[in-house]
Amino acid sequence: MKLDILNLKGEKVKDYTLDKEVFGIEENEKVLKDALVVATSSLRQGTHKTKTRAEVSGGGRKPWKQKGTGNARQGSIRAVQWVGGGIAFGPVPRDYSKKQNKKERRLALKSAYTLRAKNKDIIAVESLKLTTPKTKEIQEVLKTLNLADKKVLVIVKEYDENLILASRNLQNVVIALPTEVSVLDIIGSNKLLIEQEALDEIKGALK
Repeated sequence: MKLDILNLKGEKVKDYTLDKEVFGIEENEKVLKDALVVATSSLRQGTHKTKTRAEVSGGGRKPWKQKGTGNARQGSIRAVQWVGGGIAFGPVPRDYSKKQNKKERRLALKSAYTLRAKNKDIIAVESLKLTTPKTKEIQEVLKTLNLADKKVLVIVKEYDENLILASRNLQNVVIALPTEVSVLDIIGSNKLLIEQEALDEIKGALK
C-alpha cells in the first residue's frame, strides 16, 4: 500500500510503501476487542467503597427489648434494613485490570493499524518539528492537512518541546511515541498523523 509523505504545507514530498506485515494483515476482531477491554479496564480506578454494618457508627445498643413491645425484634439500628444502616454486599475496592499476552498485544496493534490504513485514516508527514511553541502554529498545520475538526493521534519518533507546548491546550490532539501507542489510542482517534521516521519505528517494533 502506497502512502504520500507530505510536508507541513500539505505538499507531497515522496511516496512511502507501508509494510503489509503491519499495515496489511487480516484483522483479528476478537483480539482487537480483547485489547480494548484490557485498555478500558485498566482505566477504572476501582476505589468505590460502601460501609458494612460493622463499619458505620452507632448501633451498639439493642433499640428495644426482645419481647413485649409489639415491634419486630431488632438487634441494632445500624442493621442493613435501617435508614443509616450498613450496606449488604456493597462494592469494595478492587483491581479491574486485565492481562493480554505479548503476541496478542502485537496482533491487536497490527489489526488496528491495518484498519486505519484500509480506511485511509493515516496521514504521513516528513517531519513535525515546529519553529515556535505557539498553539496557532499547530492549528495551522492541522487546518492545512484537513485535521482541524478531527480527533488526531500524533505519532512522532521523539518528543519535540515546541510540539508538546503548542498542542497541550488542544483537546483533540494526543501525542505519543511509537512504543507508547495503545490500541485504544488508535481506535479512539479519527485520524493518525505520523512522522515518516515514526512509521519506520512502528514497522521495526511490530514485525
